[in-house]
Amino acid sequence: MIQVRVRLGTGLARVAPAPRLSLDLPDGATVADAIASLAAARPELARALRSALPVVAGEHARPDRPLAGGEEVALVTPISGGT
Repeated sequence: MIQVRVRLGTGLARVAPAPRLSLDLPDGATVADAIASLAAARPELARALRSALPVVAGEHARPDRPLAGGEEVALVTPISGGT
């Protein structure tokens, strides 16, 4: 079992109970597993999580990227608009 931290970007943090959460995941869990676990634990975030961009160690993380205990997954929502 590993524990990872999840930091929610502004768009997600508005509907979450806190901007930072912890998840307990099985060994070998991936970024996709973390997102699925968060969606199951916090259904109010599920819809917004579909478009969230995961960042681990300062880099965009693919869904199949394995996670290690103590890592932080930042989930940011894309910004649209402009002139």
